[in-house]
Amino acid sequence: MRKLLVSLLILSSFSVFVNAQNQQITIEDVFGSTFRTRGMDALHSLNNGTQYTVLQHNRKNNSVSVEMYNYATSTQVATVVSSSNLPGNFYFTSYEFSNDESKLLLGGASEPIYRHSQLGTYYVYDIKTKVATLVFDKKIQEPTLSPDASKVAFVHNNNMYVKDLSNGAVKQITTDGVKNQIINGITDWVYEEEFGFVRAFEWNTNGSKLAFIRFDEREVPEFSMDIYGNGLYPTQQVFKYPKAGEANSNVSLHVYDISSKETVTVALDNPYYIPRIKWTNESNILSVRTLNRHQNELDLIFYNAANNTSELILKETDKAYVDVTDDLTFLADNSFIWTSEKSGHNHIYHYSKTGKLINQVTSGNWEVTSYYGYDVKSKQIFYQSVENGSIIRDVYTIGLNGKNKKRLSAEIGTNSAKFSANFSLFINTYSSITTPPRYTLHRSKDGKMLKEIVNNTPVLEKLMEFGVTPKEFSTISVNGYDLNMWTIKPNDFNPDKKYPVLMFQYSGPGSQQVANRWYSGNDYWHFMLAQQGYIVVCVDGRGTGFKGAKFKKITQKELGKFEVEDQIAAAKKLGELPYVDANRIGIWGWSYGGFMSSNAILKGNEVFKAAIAVAPVTSWRFYDTVYTERYMTTPQENPSGYDQNSPIYHVDKLKGNYLLIHGSADDNVHVQNTMVMIEALVQANKQFEWAIYPDKNHGIYGGNTRIQLYTKMTEFLKENL
Repeated sequence: MRKLLVSLLILSSFSVFVNAQNQQITIEDVFGSTFRTRGMDALHSLNNGTQYTVLQHNRKNNSVSVEMYNYATSTQVATVVSSSNLPGNFYFTSYEFSNDESKLLLGGASEPIYRHSQLGTYYVYDIKTKVATLVFDKKIQEPTLSPDASKVAFVHNNNMYVKDLSNGAVKQITTDGVKNQIINGITDWVYEEEFGFVRAFEWNTNGSKLAFIRFDEREVPEFSMDIYGNGLYPTQQVFKYPKAGEANSNVSLHVYDISSKETVTVALDNPYYIPRIKWTNESNILSVRTLNRHQNELDLIFYNAANNTSELILKETDKAYVDVTDDLTFLADNSFIWTSEKSGHNHIYHYSKTGKLINQVTSGNWEVTSYYGYDVKSKQIFYQSVENGSIIRDVYTIGLNGKNKKRLSAEIGTNSAKFSANFSLFINTYSSITTPPRYTLHRSKDGKMLKEIVNNTPVLEKLMEFGVTPKEFSTISVNGYDLNMWTIKPNDFNPDKKYPVLMFQYSGPGSQQVANRWYSGNDYWHFMLAQQGYIVVCVDGRGTGFKGAKFKKITQKELGKFEVEDQIAAAKKLGELPYVDANRIGIWGWSYGGFMSSNAILKGNEVFKAAIAVAPVTSWRFYDTVYTERYMTTPQENPSGYDQNSPIYHVDKLKGNYLLIHGSADDNVHVQNTMVMIEALVQANKQFEWAIYPDKNHGIYGGNTRIQLYTKMTEFLKENL
């Protein structure tokens, strides 16, 4: 990070918030509407490239609509559909256009299953006739229109179906789906959570075939959670959850032919994971990505449905692991654009359809952080990167040949882009520590701003009323590395006084907490604590992201070692500052951050006076296969890596004040982690505080839950730090 840039950011921060009224932030402010920002919900660019649609909720009459706007003027052109015109005033919460934009798939009445998956009711709305057709008379998952908008594929009770919209006929194409046994077309729990997708089926380009993944999870161990509810007896939620070293689902890939109604099994030589499938521009060629169990070998395979053959196109290997992304675009000749860390930093590559490298499009000691797409007409690629500093995001364009790179964003902070369908325009979302989210329209060829669409100046003005001191960015040198850091100081900071310090971190592989962007809920809580006399600090240690693969992957096979060492060393260095009370340093975190804060107060028991761990992993033996084995291999192969950095095995070192919190219905990081930690602490005769939130998942929210939770944490800090 450039020191000049950091200084400018800090000076700008102080100038924005000067002369404020010093109103006190409350926890109700933090989790209420006080600091709520406006956005552009479900933005979709229309094929004409000159208009876009957004989802708009009207709270006054309890309706929702899809509204069409002109890019150039930001004026509303038309209402595409409103819930008031649908059967039963159907309140939809999602919409998806068909490829030709003649129909809309509208979803609502959703019931969450896990983090991303849900059941819902869906209608297909014909824009011309204004007729809405119910897809199925029961709640379904992941309905998807065919390319010609004549059919809808969906999943119900773990089986695949196809509905013909011309006659209403529904064809069930699999019959073996059974809960906790066989899943067709929908991912299992661990794929959903760790590979980040739910819909495991894809239409080919002309709608003649459906490819889908089948999950046989019969050998996967079951996990059960008590659901207490309000009844006389609790119930149980039982689901398949593969913990590190245990059996995963056996996966297979199949292609269903719409005309012949036959299903073919794709020969892939028994892949361990199939994290992505995507049809190419050729209707018979399906791209498939497979991974070995260690996730350090990724194969890109082309399957030819015409002759039922498969060909290895590209293989990527890494000593640690290969990341799976959605960065794959097929050009007209079936050559493809792809991102990879093989150079040591994430960059964009262009390959021929046979897998021969044509060109490395981007290069340098910086990361491509988002790939936006390719404009066929101009032969330009659009992407986001950290080329101007690892805490900054900018939008760029570059030629397919790697030439004529241009920076399209102008403001220092975090910029992201949503491009029109023809890539002639883009809506830039910008924020920084001094600017709440701002949406502006830009010309793609040079980045020129054409119009402001949304700003959140009222939120900035509201924050100014509280007189908070914004984050200061800097670096801290520990263990041979300059680590990114932000600091929030009390409103009336006096360098001649000594202050307690609360460190916040997450620290998981590839993550980032130190970034020049607008604030979130935890930030507002940190501002509240600063008003009460705390200095709040965040340090992104080794293993975090956007500083190259070597820095990110240094924690391989030893999660919780180097990251904890960095937090302890940073705390010691902070304790040397003249305005820091070295005897009053605390640390907190959630999930991976809770794992870290638990380890920190144990291994750093001479440094940390207090720690809060929310929903922590306490042993990686309890966590899922895909995430854990990616970084640790299996417990059978790496037992010392699992145990030496597990806080369960260090409870005898506890000296400070420790608060442990978990939700009893956490399907992700199971409450088992906290229960085993509690028992270890009890048997070590250590005093600590703990709280279990009944029937709450990994997010621990709902009703007044967050307010009660953060009040508890605030009071704990007041009493113990």
